[in-house]
Amino acid sequence: MGLVHRKPRLRHRQPASKLLLKSVWVAVTLATALAAWGNLKAQSAGSPVGDATGDYDFLQPYNTLAILQEDQMVKGYIDVLQGQSESDAVLSYPITIGERKGNQVDFRTRRIHEMYYRFSGTVQQGKGKKRGDPDYLELVGELQTIQSNSVTNQETVERRQVVFKSKGKNEQEP
Repeated sequence: MGLVHRKPRLRHRQPASKLLLKSVWVAVTLATALAAWGNLKAQSAGSPVGDATGDYDFLQPYNTLAILQEDQMVKGYIDVLQGQSESDAVLSYPITIGERKGNQVDFRTRRIHEMYYRFSGTVQQGKGKKRGDPDYLELVGELQTIQSNSVTNQETVERRQVVFKSKGKNEQEP
């Protein structure tokens, strides 16, 4: 048998301008994707919430934390449903000192029956899609429940990490 000579195959080469165009397209696509991801991350993690005003669930069912934000001042109250052994059906602890700086929220309530609350944390977007939805906003931080002993003038502080979720608007409200 005879030897068959074949022509060597030449690889098809693209002109340099096409390679440059493809490289630029890949770089632009990658940069756009990274920028979009960065914007999404910034919005979800650190974008400021405009107004923290609203009603939030507080520790147990039927308890409410109501916040009214006016500029950097935080006002409101905490309504706590008392047990059957207590004389008052609901104790309302007015917020006496409260402020918001950026997403940081701090407040303290008035003392009632030798007890008051302090909160320090942040306001952030919850899982709700729009204002008025349940869990549209969340207050996340440390709640301190302070018990005072009027005889010894000592305070006992109970600290706990909490997430207070906004209640949303009731469909029947105007």
